[in-house]
Amino acid sequence: MDGLARIWSAGDGVSRTVAALLLAMSVSAWVLILWKSWGLTRARRDLVRAVPVFWAAPDLHTGRTQLAALDREQVLVPMLDALLQQAVPGTLDAGSDAESRLTRLLRDALHRVLGQLQMGQVLLASVGSTSPFVGLFGTVWGIYHALLGISATGSISIDKVAGPVGEALIMTAAGLAVAIPAVLAYNVFGKWVSACEADLEGFAHDLREMALDKRAQARSREQDDGLRAS
Repeated sequence: MDGLARIWSAGDGVSRTVAALLLAMSVSAWVLILWKSWGLTRARRDLVRAVPVFWAAPDLHTGRTQLAALDREQVLVPMLDALLQQAVPGTLDAGSDAESRLTRLLRDALHRVLGQLQMGQVLLASVGSTSPFVGLFGTVWGIYHALLGISATGSISIDKVAGPVGEALIMTAAGLAVAIPAVLAYNVFGKWVSACEADLEGFAHDLREMALDKRAQARSREQDDGLRAS
């Protein structure tokens, strides 16, 4: 902390800008890490709890009500709402094949949910990849100014070199300290999102098969009623 304080007090506008940028990147990364840890943990737990409850429901209306009560991050309900969405008469959507329309609606809902789960990943990746270079730039700039100050005095000794250069190297360490948590969090969250994606794709596939089976059963009953009526 003393080294950072000395760098800040003795630094110019560039070094202070680099330090402020690293601080902003660190704060934003940690806020995002805490927020996504909380949200993705809830989403994973909700998937485990809510899906069995939905399939145990006696009908779609009851299943949706129970699902909405357990789906705190709203990752399952949008796909069920897509299944129940009615087409607007006179549109291309209404005139398309029923099976193709159902596939499209579920796919779009799945993409929206995945976009919600992946929110913030780009920021973490950007912080993890750029903060070491930002810190390295601060170190190079600090060493440059330290050498200028040493040359201005006209005498060079190990104590005059080691102190300023050592303080400048703190910027590189600060850049790594910002990058490492961001990279680790990015990798962990990527694994969690992939696990959620697999569960959501399975749920969407099961919803599609259920809807197609119900429509096939309805057509079969209509055909049987027509045969009996004739």
